[in-house]
Amino acid sequence: MRKRGNKEGETSQPAKRLPDSFDTEGQAGAFWDTHSTMDYQEYLEATDDTIEIGERVFEVQVAEDVFKKLQQEAASLHQPVPKIVDKILRKELA
Repeated sequence: MRKRGNKEGETSQPAKRLPDSFDTEGQAGAFWDTHSTMDYQEYLEATDDTIEIGERVFEVQVAEDVFKKLQQEAASLHQPVPKIVDKILRKELA
């Protein structure tokens, strides 16, 4: 097994093993939420893939009282807050 950490005073640790696969996207997400790709560089391969972003989403700050009203509206319509915000802004800006 390959050892990592060969600088003076650094403790050598075995390289971390990357899981072969995940049963669900949620499991993959949970794994990568707590791990860094930098710890798995030996498993990474360069690609020529191109990622096309179809839609951009922006974050906008709102006051707490406004957000609470948005939450109430969203709950009453059984829709997520971002959908309610989008609907309101589209109506007001049309």
